[in-house]
Amino acid sequence: MNLLEIENIYFFLALLPLVAFLYASVGHGGASGYLALMALFSFAPETMKPTALLLNLFVAGISFFYYWKSGYFNKKLFLSFAIASIPLAFIGGMIEIDASIYKKILGVLLIFAILKMLNVFGKEKNETKAIKLWLGIIIGAGIGFFSGLIGIGGGIILTPLILLLNWGKMKEAAAVSALFIWVNSASGLVGQLSSGVVIETQSFILVAIAIIGGIIGAYLGSKKINTKFLRYILAFVLVIACIKLFTT
Repeated sequence: MNLLEIENIYFFLALLPLVAFLYASVGHGGASGYLALMALFSFAPETMKPTALLLNLFVAGISFFYYWKSGYFNKKLFLSFAIASIPLAFIGGMIEIDASIYKKILGVLLIFAILKMLNVFGKEKNETKAIKLWLGIIIGAGIGFFSGLIGIGGGIILTPLILLLNWGKMKEAAAVSALFIWVNSASGLVGQLSSGVVIETQSFILVAIAIIGGIIGAYLGSKKINTKFLRYILAFVLVIACIKLFTT
């Protein structure tokens, strides 16, 4: 399948860097946003997962670099989740599920992305508490498996949990989630490749376009930027994609 022959592909290419920009600004790779866009533009399910993970690798990597450079990375918190998430993401990436089931699971996960973009989980407390290692391993394993299975990095689930359970502050959660997304995306993608999935050559054109938005978003997000209006627009797009996934 030639990705660039999708109907209205130029509109898709125009929206892609905006999605990368907004996700990178909050320390995410954007897979849920890319998957939502691909669902709206009727991409084939078998191309959605590897393409989203590939885009995630580059945008999440850029996002992590800027947040790490600004001093927000908590290595201990990251390792608590990553120990189990990496192998489970690989296993999830090897599993191929029915297209209709895939769409429903993705639709549910998009709800987390919508809530994140609406800043429902955006409040942080002055003091944080340490996470118990066994709990981090369980959470990381669960998120990692679904990350590989669906083609996301897991940040849309991890970031809200870190903030809700007071394990880190906003930018700290963004830095941890960015690297968490990167390792899960890499592991999930390797799992897919090992099971015979082939990455379309045209996907790297999408990567080049997404990188532009990712660099700008990560730089501004690691500093100080108010993207409230744009996040509302993206949340609206995600809602439409979510409805389509549940009704088709």
